[in-house]
Amino acid sequence: MAKTIQGNLDATGGRFAIVVSRFNSFISDRLLSGALDALARNGAASDDIVVVWVPGSFEIALAARKLAFSGKYDAVLCLGALIQGETPHYEHISATVTRGVANVSLESGIPIIYGILTCDTLEQAIDRAGLKSGNRGFDAALSAIEIVQVMKQL
Repeated sequence: MAKTIQGNLDATGGRFAIVVSRFNSFISDRLLSGALDALARNGAASDDIVVVWVPGSFEIALAARKLAFSGKYDAVLCLGALIQGETPHYEHISATVTRGVANVSLESGIPIIYGILTCDTLEQAIDRAGLKSGNRGFDAALSAIEIVQVMKQL
């Protein structure tokens, strides 16, 4: 029988950093609340969580990189909301942010969780930040907890 490696949802003793974009804070605040709720419900101590606010989603990857390379955290969650506007700015920013977050994870070997909403409308963002579609901040925290457990086994 093959050995199976999988994580569980036990955040006890885990150290988590959360980078949050201040831009669209009415959405980011909800994502952060969801993430903190998920971490607490699964055993993370508040002293083992740090929240770092950055001006916008573009700055998330840089802050995540600094946190990941500090050696202080088991995972870094990235939270924010990019909402389509009338110019191509959205496409440029969302692609750059996504690539930046992925690069930090691969470079550092630390799980960097992508909890940045990329939505066509404000209504979609609101739905994904705690209404109809659940809370993606909560989901991002669950992913962080699980991948930390997987990484410990690898």
